[in-house]
Amino acid sequence: MRKKSLFLAIFLVFSLLLKAQQDPQFTQNMFTQLLINPGYAGSEDKICAYALQRIQWSGFDGAPSITVFNVDAAIKNRIGLGVSLENDELGFDKNFKINLSIAYKQTVGKGKLGIGIKWGVANSSISVGQEGWITPDVDADSDIAIPVDGSNDLDFLDFGFGLYYKTQNVYLGISSTHLLGSEFEFNSGTNTEGTTTTTKVALKRHYYLTAGYNLPFANPLLEFKPNIFVQSDGTNTQLSINALFEYNKKLWGGVSLRTDNAISGIFGLELFNWAKVSYSYDFVVSDIMGYNDGTHEIMMGFCLDVKKDKTPEKYKSIRFL
Repeated sequence: MRKKSLFLAIFLVFSLLLKAQQDPQFTQNMFTQLLINPGYAGSEDKICAYALQRIQWSGFDGAPSITVFNVDAAIKNRIGLGVSLENDELGFDKNFKINLSIAYKQTVGKGKLGIGIKWGVANSSISVGQEGWITPDVDADSDIAIPVDGSNDLDFLDFGFGLYYKTQNVYLGISSTHLLGSEFEFNSGTNTEGTTTTTKVALKRHYYLTAGYNLPFANPLLEFKPNIFVQSDGTNTQLSINALFEYNKKLWGGVSLRTDNAISGIFGLELFNWAKVSYSYDFVVSDIMGYNDGTHEIMMGFCLDVKKDKTPEKYKSIRFL
C-alpha cells in the first residue's frame, strides 16, 4: 500500500507541474459533448440529461474520480440551452465547475449547425495536509510549498466556444474551453517559520474535435457507429477511436482505443423507451497496469421528446345533423 501511495504522490506532483488544470477524459465521450462543446446544446431536439461517474485507476488511494451532470434542451427549434456540472477529485486536488451553454441553430444543407458559447464559474482547492497525502519522510510544517491548512480559489472567468453540425447519420464538432486562460491563486498559508507562499495555476485552453457516422447494415435493426475524439491542450494531444454496434436502437456495445495506451469495452441499453444505462471498463496496457485495477465508468441518462402532435379536430357536417 505504501508503494502505491508513494507512486501516486509522485505522479500527482508531476501532473500538477506539467499539465496544470487538465480537463478530464471520458471513454463514453458521446455522452459528454455538452461539457466540451456548447454548440451541442439542443441538438437532439429533446430534453436530455446525462450523469457519468468515472473512477480511474481503482485500487490507488486518492485516484482520480470524476462526476459529471449535463442537461440540455431545444427552445423553439432555434435555440439550445444547457447546464453542465463537473466535480473532479485527484488526490489532494479538488475542482468544481458549473457552466451555462447557449447555442443558436441554423439549417445548413441536410443538417443543423449549432453555434454556441458557454461561461461559468470554477472552484479549485488543495488540501494536502488535511487529506494525509504527505509521506512519512516529509515534514509538512517545514515545507512552505505544502498548503497544510488547505487553500481554494474561485474564478468567475471561464469561457468556451463551439460549433456542432449534425445530420441524420453524421455529426462533427469543433470547440475550445478555458479561452481566457484564467488563473487560480492558492495561498499556502504561513508555516512555522513565518513564511507565506502563493501559487498560481492557469486554466489551460483545450481544443476538441469530434466526428461520427451512423452506418446502417442490410438488417435495418443493426447499425455501426464509429467515431473519433481528439483532445489537446497545445502540448499534449490524445486521440480516441470508438467502434460501437447498436441493435434496434436499444442495445449497444463495442470497443475504444486511446493513445494513452488504453483499450476499453463499452456496453449499454435503453430502458422504457427513454432511459439509458451504460458501462465501460478501461484496460491500461502500460507500466501502470500492475498498480491498479483498471478504470470504471458508469452512465445514466434520459431523453424526453416534449413535442406534442396536435390531435385532429373533429367537425360534424350539417348534412348529418
